[in-house]
Amino acid sequence: MSTSYTVVVEADTPQSGGRPSAGPVYRSIYAKDGLLQLPDELQSPWQFFSDSVKRNPGNPMLGRRQTNGDSKAGSYVWLTYQEAYDAAIRMGSAIRKRGVNSGDRCGIYGSNCPEWIISMEACNSQAITYVPLYDTLGANAVEFIINHAEVSIAFVQENKLASIFSCLPRCSNQLKTIVSFTNVSSVLKKEAEELGVSCFSWEEFCQLGSLDCELPSKQKTDICTIMYTSGTTGEPKGVILNNTAVMAEVLSVEHLLLLTDKVATEEDSYFSFLPLAHVYDQIMETYCIYKGSSIGFWRGDIRFLLDDIQELKPTIFSGVPRVYDRIYSGILNKVSSGGSLRKMLFDYAYIYKLGYLKKGLLQEKAAPLLDKLVFDKIKEAFGGRVRLFLSGAAPLPRHVEEFLRVTSCATLSQGYGLTESCGGCFTSIANVFTMMGTVGVPVTTIEARLESVPDMGYDALATTPRGEICLRGSTLFSGYHKRQDLTGEVLIDGWFHTGDIGEWQPDGSMKIIDRKKNIFKLSQGEYVAVENIENIFLQCSLITSIWVYGNSFESFLVGVAVPDQKALEDWAQNHNMTGDFKSLCENLKARKYILDELNSNGQKHHLRGFELLKAIHLEPYPFDMERDLITPTFKLKRPQLLKYYKEQIDELYEEAKNAKK
Repeated sequence: MSTSYTVVVEADTPQSGGRPSAGPVYRSIYAKDGLLQLPDELQSPWQFFSDSVKRNPGNPMLGRRQTNGDSKAGSYVWLTYQEAYDAAIRMGSAIRKRGVNSGDRCGIYGSNCPEWIISMEACNSQAITYVPLYDTLGANAVEFIINHAEVSIAFVQENKLASIFSCLPRCSNQLKTIVSFTNVSSVLKKEAEELGVSCFSWEEFCQLGSLDCELPSKQKTDICTIMYTSGTTGEPKGVILNNTAVMAEVLSVEHLLLLTDKVATEEDSYFSFLPLAHVYDQIMETYCIYKGSSIGFWRGDIRFLLDDIQELKPTIFSGVPRVYDRIYSGILNKVSSGGSLRKMLFDYAYIYKLGYLKKGLLQEKAAPLLDKLVFDKIKEAFGGRVRLFLSGAAPLPRHVEEFLRVTSCATLSQGYGLTESCGGCFTSIANVFTMMGTVGVPVTTIEARLESVPDMGYDALATTPRGEICLRGSTLFSGYHKRQDLTGEVLIDGWFHTGDIGEWQPDGSMKIIDRKKNIFKLSQGEYVAVENIENIFLQCSLITSIWVYGNSFESFLVGVAVPDQKALEDWAQNHNMTGDFKSLCENLKARKYILDELNSNGQKHHLRGFELLKAIHLEPYPFDMERDLITPTFKLKRPQLLKYYKEQIDELYEEAKNAKK
């Protein structure tokens, strides 16, 4: 495959010994002579921070909006690099005084804020492994993670204390110290003490530590963080990321920006709102710390997101498709309501600039005059200074990506990554327009290849190579914590099997086209293990079978269910409804009745909001092999079901969206 942005470094591998065939091994052209290596002197991400402090002690590092008594937000108030460093040193020293040593685990639980980063750096200073705690993994996830990772101390946002306390009786063998990001009531302190747990306010804990403590030596192989991610069986998996993986990932961001765009500097400011509990934002913030840039935090309320952006005026913005989609819709509405003349001017400018971008002109050179006259207002919506937009976590719809590339007056780069790859492992190259709709090329720490998936008809050796994306390199995880069995399933002969199906494009970029297992992401980045959900819905006696569908361009699930004929006819009789089984399946009241019963059953089994159904189609005929909808062992054939019910699925999404309006 002749490409311009990747090079082949190893030939393909034929099928042998029960392993499927695999395509050639590719690297980015920016790593053609070898993958990016870590300098010998770098041992820990702590050095990124301490070196930045030496260079820029007075530079603003962590900012949040001042809130006045009337709850109106004022301007950003900043901690300097030196102030944040002193706080981290004190906190690290206090952690040690509580009997927590290098290699032990410390939990961090809360929304993005300066305390989150200071807690993280306090752990880094003492070579303590930090473990983000978060509740979107399910009701008992926090309790599970504390016990599984043996977390002995946790830094917790004040409004999450109740959640920690509710599981404390079942975690107090592990968890001995809780530190609030702000204050803690005497009632809670007393409650904790009765369970043998000490509870501190942020200030109290800070006083416990000292500035002149000795820092332990650090190794590249030390475990930096254990990040829990959703498992298919319900139990979260702890992804082990060592210092090498985190530092190499940060340096790969620097490397690519240096070669293809502009690196971050002390002048840059980053808007922090994607959860720090996930690897995507954590790597970006660590990169900003490495470069001495400023990080401004949002207030934690989506309604004020744009207001916070306006106040901060960031230069670098990491988003997810759902946020970009919301911004796109908002801008389109404004353009449409601005009168026909303004809309004509906008459309003309859009087509003109798009044409030049397609010809390969750089963003700032495609239509500078029209940027000033027409698109400047869109730039202002982001505060007027953004020069780099990053998108990850789920595929960005092509029309939204094109729109932002044309109108935002900034570079937009879409990437792909997993917790197991320590964040981005593929990224599109700035200003290369042909990469639109793809996730770009491997980053400079990673080699990639496709492995055939015969069951799904994907062949990595075909003219258009398709298969499971496999990765090898220095930014990969070291395994799943205490789960060697699961590690062995995905790390085979040095290759990490992502479970995502990709297709190489002619220019060397990768397009994600499918998922190997029946687990996928919704547009807000939440993972959905669909078989588990179907099994819960099947416990409802009103249906005999169900197929649940979602994709990463939508934020909710829909489904096709086969009702139990007798149950539906009995319900119809009790509600004085007539008609045969087929017409009952089309009846709106019957559909609503079954939808409500399924969701109520789901709630009883603790399904989360995004795992419930927003709309359902009732199918009178059972799924069968004649229509190729199931296997001989009655397993659902998902690609075929989607093909067969495509029209109904589109209608269900349309119906559910209209119901929201």
